Parts: sequence; C-alpha cells; structure tokens
Amino acid sequence: MPAESIIRARTPDTVPTVRELAIVLFRRRKVFAWVTIAALAVSFLYAAFGTNYEASMKILVRRGRAEAPVSAAENAPLDLTRIAVTEEELNSEVELLRDRDVLRKVIEETGAGGRDWFHFMRLREVSAARLERATRRLAKKVTVEPVKKTNLIEIRYKASDPESAEKVLQSLAKAYVEKHTSVHRPAGESGFFQQQMNEARAELERAQEELLRFSESNGSVSAGLQRDLALQKLSEIDAGQRQTGIDLAEAQTRIAALRSLLTELPERATTQVRNADNPELMKALKASLLDLQLRRTQLLTKFEPTHRLVQEVDHQIDQAKTAIEHESLHPLRDETSDQNAHFEWAKSELEKYSVQASALQARQAAAIRQTIAYQDVARKLGADAITQEHLLGNEKVALDNYLLYVKKQEESRLNDALDERGIVNVAVAEWPVVPALPVVSVPMVLALGFLGAGAAGVSAAFVADYIDPAFRDAEDVRAYLNAPVLASLPRSARGRILS
Repeated sequence: MPAESIIRARTPDTVPTVRELAIVLFRRRKVFAWVTIAALAVSFLYAAFGTNYEASMKILVRRGRAEAPVSAAENAPLDLTRIAVTEEELNSEVELLRDRDVLRKVIEETGAGGRDWFHFMRLREVSAARLERATRRLAKKVTVEPVKKTNLIEIRYKASDPESAEKVLQSLAKAYVEKHTSVHRPAGESGFFQQQMNEARAELERAQEELLRFSESNGSVSAGLQRDLALQKLSEIDAGQRQTGIDLAEAQTRIAALRSLLTELPERATTQVRNADNPELMKALKASLLDLQLRRTQLLTKFEPTHRLVQEVDHQIDQAKTAIEHESLHPLRDETSDQNAHFEWAKSELEKYSVQASALQARQAAAIRQTIAYQDVARKLGADAITQEHLLGNEKVALDNYLLYVKKQEESRLNDALDERGIVNVAVAEWPVVPALPVVSVPMVLALGFLGAGAAGVSAAFVADYIDPAFRDAEDVRAYLNAPVLASLPRSARGRILS
C-alpha cells in the first residue's frame, strides 16, 4: 500500500497525553513558530494602524408637529387619530437614514467611504461610479438600528480617525433632516400656492370687473331683487285689476237696475191735497136764488103759477138750487206736488255709478297697460338676474379660491419657517461627539493578538501533523498497521524514517 494513500485514524479509546501533545508541537515547531509570528505581526499592525473609533448618535421620532395636508378644502382636518409612533413609521425613518441620496450628500461633504484595495485598477472610472462605490462602502459601515421599545433610532459609524467619525455623523444628521423635510413636505409648495394665489386674484378681479360692467350697462344693481319687486308689483296690479273688474261689474249691474227703476218712478210726487168750498160762488148762488124766489113771489101776486114768466123764474130757481147742490157736492180740490225723492235718489245714484263705471273702465285699461309693462320689465330683469347670478357665482368662486390659496400660502409659509427653525417631527436626541477612546484598546488588541497567535500556531501545528502521512516511530507502525516492528532506522534530517 503506498504511503500517500494511508488514512490514519486513532482508535476512539485512545486519549492523547500532554507529553504526546508537546511532542507534536516540538515536532512541528517551525509551523508553530511561523504561524505564531505571522499572527503576532497582524495583531501589531492592527494595533498600530487598524484601531477604529466609533461615534454614535440617536434620533428621536415624535409627533410634535401636525402637518396640514394639501387639500382643496379651506380647513383641511389634521389627522390626530394616531398619537403614538408606529413601527412602520419608525422603520421608514430608519430607511431614510440609509437612503442613497442621504449617503451621497455625506460623501460629497466629508469624503467618507474611502477607497478599496483595488482602486488602482479603476483609475479611469467615472466620478458617478466612484461615488456609487463609496456610497455602498459607507452604507456597510454605518449601522442604523431602532432602539427596542422606544421611539429612538441609534446610528453608529466606525472610522480610523475619531474626528472623521464625528464629522460623518454630523453630516448624516443634517442630510437626514433635510431628506425628512423634503419627503414629508415636498419642496415648492410655497411657490405653488403663491402662483395659485396670484392667478386666483387675477380671476377675482376679472369677475368683479365683468359684474361691474354688467351692472353699469343694464342699470341694475341687484337684478334679482328688482325682479322680485317687479313680480310683487305685478301681482298687486293683477289683484287690483281683478278687484276693478269685480267693482265694474257691480257698478254696471247697479246702473242697469237704476235705469229700470227710473222708468217706473214718477218725476214729481203729490205732497198735499186739500178740499174746500167756494164761499163767494156759494154766496152769489144763494143771493141769486133768494132774488129769484122774491121775484117769483112778486110774479105770483100778479100772475098765475102757470104763467110763462112764473115758470121761467121757477126754472131759474131750479137751476140755482142745482148749482148750489153741485157746488156742495163738488168742493174745490187744492193739490201740492214736489220732486220725487226716490226718483231723484235713483237719478243721482245712476249718475254716480255711471261716473264710477267710467273711472273703473279707465282704471282697468291703465292696469292692463301697467301689467304688460311690468311683465316686460320682469322678463328683462329675470334674464338679467340669471346673468348677474352667474357673474356673482363666478365672483364668489373666485373669492373663495383666492381666500383658500391665501390661507394655504400662509400655512405653507409658516411650515417653511418651522422647517427653517428645525421644528420637525424628528429630532437629534444625542448628537455625535468625537470619541476619545477606540472601540478596542491597544493593550486589549495585543493581549487578544498574543492569545490568537498562540491558538493559531497550535492549531496550525496540529493540522500540519494531522495531514502528514509519514510514520514517525514504531508505535505509529504498530498502531496503524497492527503489525510487529522487527527493526527501525534512525531519523533523517527531515524527521522521517528511512525506508
């Protein structure tokens, strides 16, 4: 069996003694020495040139300031439902600290990131690529971790120079606050609202000018109010016209009734009737009758009753008696008449209602003309009111927009002022300082170097001895080949058995 193919393994029940271990180290003393020296050299070099200084700072995430959302509403409500900082918000701030733009600003300001071992192979590399590589190296060196059960974020950075470590964290804090402000409230908001406010002011002035020009051209300050007044007047005229029609119909009915009554009533009426005898005529008749009777008596003294003269006197006496009797039966009638009061009343009422009917007819005609005129005015004012309301609506909208943008611009200006003063929802709770001591002290590095060098030398010696397939003494032959050793030769200069 070739010596290179022999796989040596100790029996499980064999425990090496201290002497055997010492023999292995003595046998592999060169390997032990070189590895130990190399490890010590590395530790001395690290203690001399590789000592790192670590600077740290802490960021407090809080809800000390409520940002007004950009909204079309005049008074946009603030989100006050969440008071505590959530884990998502804390992680968002952690990612902002690790943001490439933030790290690029730090590199541009401080020159952190350094060069790697192979920078001489990329002498013609463009600045953008070189900046990106430095950003990646800086991202690996900066440690950003949220502190458990707090709203704090701890940032650590190690550098060989303590001032460089502090400077990098100072620059990182500044770049982070700027990034936080720009992310939570984008830049240009104040300028945008200023532009919108100027446009809204111009629109408001244009709307006011159009409204003023319309009012001057149409002669109506408030067309809607004038239209309502015209419609109210038109309603009053219409109601008066209807009442005039009723009064006219009533007057015409009265006129017809009075005319019919005047045809039936006499113009004059008897006011007094008096019956009386005619005393002079009766006296004359009685005197004539007495004369006739005296004459008959005289004639009877001379003539017979049948005499013609006596009969003529008798006939005259009869006539006188008949006349006296007639006068007694037909006395004198004295009647007094005057104007009929009912006739005169009916006549005056007829004249009054005739005049009233004429007036009502004239009033009705005038009301009709006024109705037509007010209808035209109301129609024109209605059209003007629609146009004026449209112009007033445009003016109100322009005024509301202007006031809204004035308020928003003032809010934006206030937010800018707060940002300039550093009043944001994050604050540097612990500013970085120049570290006075390295992360690991030089004595500690040397002590650890000695321990590490010894452990590395021992491990290297045992590994070298383990992978060496040569037999070193008769015990190895008996242990691994399980065969008796008849003879052995002295060791060569290299420590192997001569074959």
